[in-house]
Amino acid sequence: MKRTSLRIDRVDTPIIPTVAALVRDNPGTISLGQGVVSYGPPADAVAALPALMADVQLNKYQAVSGMPSLVDALRAKLERENGIVTAGRSQVMVTAGSNMAFLNAVLALADPGDEFILPSPYYFNQEMAIRMCGCVPVPVPVRDDWQLDVDAIAAAIGPRTRAIVTVSPNNPTGAVYHEADLRAVNALAARHGLYHFSDEAYECFTYDGARHFSPGSIEGAHAHTLSFFSFSKNYGMASWRIGYVVYPDDLFDAMNKVQDTNLICAPVPSQLLALQALEQGPGLIAPKVARLADVRASVFEALSGLGDLAQFPRTQGAFYVMIRLPGVPGDPLAFNRAMAQRHKVATVPGFAFGLTDTARDNYQRLSYGALDAATVAEGVARFVRAVRDWYGR
Repeated sequence: MKRTSLRIDRVDTPIIPTVAALVRDNPGTISLGQGVVSYGPPADAVAALPALMADVQLNKYQAVSGMPSLVDALRAKLERENGIVTAGRSQVMVTAGSNMAFLNAVLALADPGDEFILPSPYYFNQEMAIRMCGCVPVPVPVRDDWQLDVDAIAAAIGPRTRAIVTVSPNNPTGAVYHEADLRAVNALAARHGLYHFSDEAYECFTYDGARHFSPGSIEGAHAHTLSFFSFSKNYGMASWRIGYVVYPDDLFDAMNKVQDTNLICAPVPSQLLALQALEQGPGLIAPKVARLADVRASVFEALSGLGDLAQFPRTQGAFYVMIRLPGVPGDPLAFNRAMAQRHKVATVPGFAFGLTDTARDNYQRLSYGALDAATVAEGVARFVRAVRDWYGR
């Protein structure tokens, strides 16, 4: 008897647990793998939760789209910080993380065989969600500096295309996409009757004068744009599983069906904490991003020591570096295993993000957000030694 569905069989094994196993099996390994921050949500907001949850009514199911107080606060934040006006034209739905929001949207909008254009390297969980729904991811290469290639995106549009996905600031590259390119992609979607899925989970993490731009703020974009946001990164709430999506009014029935079936409502304690964090505003996050900027500079300086052995655009967002090394023939995980076993450091291999020609190029994603500055410095130093050891330089 067949045990698993063909849809799930077509999905690659998640890479983060694989990297976590390398760390676990090699005690003392520093992980530059998982994309989280080192800080947590505001301590006073966490301390306030027991009193906030004292109302027995909060133990019952709450509104499917989110608690009204949180939704109202999110609408205000979206208009104030992102330029996205939702009143009278867009819905806001609170989900258990923005990954769930993305999956909800694919389920609500697409039929099996429909296509989603993913600039590559892509965020692997989005590619996985598309495949799980029986749809087809269409990877489109970006430019050498990890910026969008709008002409390539346009050329990839076909009769089954349903949406174009952008992630800015980007996971896994750290690129902050140019406003002009995001406007061009949004216009492409409108012209071809497609949706633009704009993932903005890293909206607060920009450096060197780069600015985040929300395509949902474009005049008329509300009719075809879905904007995905998260509390996981900005507010250090990864395990609390809370995110939200802005989507066109006319999709309410479809999105409501998916949410009500899959979740009913996001966890109430997480919603209450999100509201408390939101009320403290961007001023809570800015000092943490400033500290990350210093860590970022030290990471780039350390990696520069590899000389022409490594290439990496100095991107201006998130907390990632995607570095290109010479290819690895044979087993694409051999390099990562050797790093963990010999040098006690772990990174995420680029093939997980769609950079699959590992015999030609060995891409590795380094995350510098999850650890204190000293541990990041030690981890990157170990990575540099591991690269030199592997390639004999």
